[in-house]
Amino acid sequence: MEFRHEWKHEIGYSDLLALRCRLGAVMNRDAHATDGTYRIRSLYFDNLADRALREKIDGVNCREKFRIRYYNDNSSLLLLEKKSKVNGLCAKVQESLSQEDTIRILQGDLTNPTGSGKPLLQELHQKMITQGLRPRTIVEYIREPFVYQPGNVRVTLDYDIRVGMSWSDFLKPDCAAVPIRGRSIILEVKWDAFLPSAIRDIVQVPSTHTSAFSKYAACRVYG
Repeated sequence: MEFRHEWKHEIGYSDLLALRCRLGAVMNRDAHATDGTYRIRSLYFDNLADRALREKIDGVNCREKFRIRYYNDNSSLLLLEKKSKVNGLCAKVQESLSQEDTIRILQGDLTNPTGSGKPLLQELHQKMITQGLRPRTIVEYIREPFVYQPGNVRVTLDYDIRVGMSWSDFLKPDCAAVPIRGRSIILEVKWDAFLPSAIRDIVQVPSTHTSAFSKYAACRVYG
């Protein structure tokens, strides 16, 4: 597991427009984006004590959270992810997930998963049994991603953040979702060992400061 640095800033709409221009002049658009953007829908897990939520709010130094994710309403390609944070650094591991296993998870089926050779799925399965992890909420949003090879830098602009009204509708294209309060726009900057000065300069937004904003936490206000 490789850990990376991460900055988050909550920005305004005028900042979004300015950053879009500055980033586009220096960085490349992510090749996976269509017309520069894609839509992400994620299903987050937590236990009955809301451990993941409380650890995020309390700023616990070493924490993790699980989610299932797909892009552009295409649920034929599902990814199971675990995001970890230690000493302010972040890491993410992921593996593909079949629709069959996803449906079993949504149905609360805790029998052995079908995905042999899937260590992350096995880990989620065990933690559903031992820690009581369950699907808790749907988070979806639009992302504009930019990449820069030196430093393996990835900068994203996330907006139109919405919360699904029922996590059981995760695989439904017409899943009902409503905008979160405040209609936040999030700038995220991620890099490996160093952040090139050219990128450091263009992502500066004088009216903001580094934030611990969590899309999951913001959406949990709704349940």
